[in-house]
Amino acid sequence: MKKESTVSRREFVGKAASVLAGFTIVPRFVLGGTRPDGTKYIAPSDVISLGFIGTGKQGRGLTTSFLNTNEARIVALSEVYKAKAQLTLDRIKAHYEKNTQLGAYSDIPVYVDFRELLARKDIDAVVIATPDHWHAAMSVKAAEAGKDIYCEKPLALTIREGRAMVNAARKYNRVFQTGSMQRSWPEFRQTAELVRNGYIGEIKSIKVNVGPPPKSYDLSAETIPEGLDWDKWLGPNSPVAFNSELAPPISKDVFPNWRNYKEFGGGMVTDWGAHMFDIVQWALDMDNSGPVEIIAPDGKDHPFLTYRYANGITMTHEKWDWSNAIHFVGTEGEIKVQRKKLETTPASLKDKVIGDTEKHVYKSENHYKDFLDAMRKRSKPICDVEIGHRTSSVCNLGNIAYELKRPLQWNPKKEQFKNDKEANELLGRSMRAEWGIKI
Repeated sequence: MKKESTVSRREFVGKAASVLAGFTIVPRFVLGGTRPDGTKYIAPSDVISLGFIGTGKQGRGLTTSFLNTNEARIVALSEVYKAKAQLTLDRIKAHYEKNTQLGAYSDIPVYVDFRELLARKDIDAVVIATPDHWHAAMSVKAAEAGKDIYCEKPLALTIREGRAMVNAARKYNRVFQTGSMQRSWPEFRQTAELVRNGYIGEIKSIKVNVGPPPKSYDLSAETIPEGLDWDKWLGPNSPVAFNSELAPPISKDVFPNWRNYKEFGGGMVTDWGAHMFDIVQWALDMDNSGPVEIIAPDGKDHPFLTYRYANGITMTHEKWDWSNAIHFVGTEGEIKVQRKKLETTPASLKDKVIGDTEKHVYKSENHYKDFLDAMRKRSKPICDVEIGHRTSSVCNLGNIAYELKRPLQWNPKKEQFKNDKEANELLGRSMRAEWGIKI
């Protein structure tokens, strides 16, 4: 019988040491799993790489929102104003220094021309936080480059630009989240579900208070500051004189006023309307449609801009007690809602638990994680591009009625005004060839 071989303790320890020498201690965040506080570690292979286009006040805030998910890294920026890019770089670096679980901070390149950022193969998605006049051109080119897209609201400066964004996202199979983050907030989800389940009865009227329409650009010329590429800030737009109201210096921590001028934005009708009209569209289950009639104020029967839906529900753009808010009036109750505030009649509806068998809307509790989750699943997020387009269309329709000062008949399926050439000409705009897209 063959004698079994034996291994001395010294030999065993020596062999064990040689095996262990092939291992290194791997940080827990590399392996995935759960942190002590119950949140998930994300393995590096699952972290999504983002490129940010536009790093002004809104863009800077979004860098923090996405980094706070612990599911994304920012690998490149595109910005035409050097000082604002540096401010954002400083914020990102500080975030990494405070949150060591994200790994080490690496230098982030800044491109003046966003097309250079889109050419990078290591970027999974882009976050577009530029003035509205840039949204469509950048989104379409991002889709063509194979990037998923998070684009700020209002989605588009014109209705045809919005449709071009939808078409591009569908053609290139892109996940596209509109930055209407109120859909991920509980007071607005509760509002939508109360309305959809008939808790205030049939809707009689809806008031939306969001401020005035835009005006034509009329600011005086100022000296273009050092570090700002004004021509690239204008992009698709015809040249106008620079004024710091459009692109304020970093010494002023304010939202810029380009949004008040129709060449660049849609006034408060689109700026806040893209939030509040959006919740109305959601509550009425109109995410794939819109109103059929828009009536400009006439000082008589219609003192306020009025929208009428095919089912007879009317919505007015008018001031009431709450700013940037919505007032639903039904046959059996009312709902008043604004950010962080919800009042209902009867009062019990505010905390009403919607039953499992009742109607529910898409539930998201974090708008940024919802986008990243949709990217991984290749599904539509809570505020898909079609939804964002339909909401910005409601806003743009209102501004067209304000401009023409008369009633308009709208076909939401064809996205055209009925028998109104002048109104239909306002559905799009001309753009400079280098930056424009087909609309």
